[in-house]
Amino acid sequence: MDTLMIGQYIKNLRKTIGMTQKDLAEKLNVSFQAVSKWETGDTLPDTGILLDLCDTLNTTADKLLNGGRLAAVERKMMRLEDVSTGFHYLESIGKLFGEDCTFFTGMIKGINETMNMDLLTYLKNPVTREVMYAEVLIQGILSGRTVDMEEIEAGFTNKNMVETIRRYYSKATGAPETTA
Repeated sequence: MDTLMIGQYIKNLRKTIGMTQKDLAEKLNVSFQAVSKWETGDTLPDTGILLDLCDTLNTTADKLLNGGRLAAVERKMMRLEDVSTGFHYLESIGKLFGEDCTFFTGMIKGINETMNMDLLTYLKNPVTREVMYAEVLIQGILSGRTVDMEEIEAGFTNKNMVETIRRYYSKATGAPETTA
């Protein structure tokens, strides 16, 4: 655990919500010196007030104890839900900026040329959309990230895609290729 990073994260969140060390201390029934020690990385908050601290700072315990980084990112975990959300956000850019916006058209053109595909057409079809999800997951596996194969099995309708992901995952991690 990086106490300096945790302390800096607490300080940044406190300042973001406009609290002084004294304000935060009063809210949590601790001394302002305790808050100061957290923020300098000298000590960590007591577990008895951790959840109240997180509520006050509008964060989660795992994020606070990782200094603002999400634990899944630290483990290099890729979640199917995050991949799906990423594609959803990609589509939303056209709706938010306008489909004729140069930023959107340039982004789509770049993806289409790099991947040799028609992204917007592929996104409309559930079968090809799932293939794109698998491609992103496989690229992640090849770059050292990991996946939860149970989540993959539950989230994909195309079992051939599941087996392809499993093969890449097995080669990258040494995990057995057995199915559940």
